[in-house]
Amino acid sequence: MVALDQGSPAALVIAELKLAFTLELVLQAVDRTAVCDEVWLAVRASKRGRGREADPRVKKLCRLLGFGLLAVATSGKVDLLVEPVPWRPRSNARRRSRIVDEHRRRQGDPAAGGSTRKPIMTAYRQQALGCAEVLARAPARPRDLKPIFPDAAKILRRNVYGWFNRQTRGVYALSEGGRAAMEQWKSSLTVQP
Repeated sequence: MVALDQGSPAALVIAELKLAFTLELVLQAVDRTAVCDEVWLAVRASKRGRGREADPRVKKLCRLLGFGLLAVATSGKVDLLVEPVPWRPRSNARRRSRIVDEHRRRQGDPAAGGSTRKPIMTAYRQQALGCAEVLARAPARPRDLKPIFPDAAKILRRNVYGWFNRQTRGVYALSEGGRAAMEQWKSSLTVQP
C-alpha cells in the first residue's frame, strides 16, 4: 500500500501488509526504506492478543528500524502499536560494565567459538583453575593467592565447582574433583603442575 500527501515535496508512505509478523515482512520493509519517507507494517491482530505483534521484542525491533506497526482486527479496527520515529535503545550501564569487567578479567581467548556440550570458559572459571593450580602443589591461604587471583577468597569460600576442601581455618587444599577439573581443563592452565 502506498500513500502520498499533497505537500511539496510529496511525502511517500509505504505500508507492508501481511497476515502475520514474519521475517519476510521485515525484509520487504527494509527494502522499502530506500524509496520512501515512512514504512509501516500492518498485520492481522491475533484473536486473544497473544500473537507475534504483541511480543515486546517485535515492538523493539520495529522501533530500532524506525518502522510503524499496526494490528488490524477482522472487524476492521486498527491499533497503533509502534510509531515510525527514529529510536535509540536506552543504554544499560550496569550490564555494559559487567561485560567490560568480565572481558578484562579473562586471560587470552580460551573459549573456542561454536563449541557445544562443554562448559564455557569464564573469567571466574579461569581464576578458579588458577587457584586449583596453586593448591595442587600445596595447601594455601586465600591471602597468599590474592596477589595473583584477586577473587581467591570468594572462590575458595563459595567453592561453586566443589574443587576445594577447607583443611583448617583459612587453609584450603585441592579436592579430587579439583584434580579431575585440572585434567579436563589441562589446555587452559597457565602453568602445567
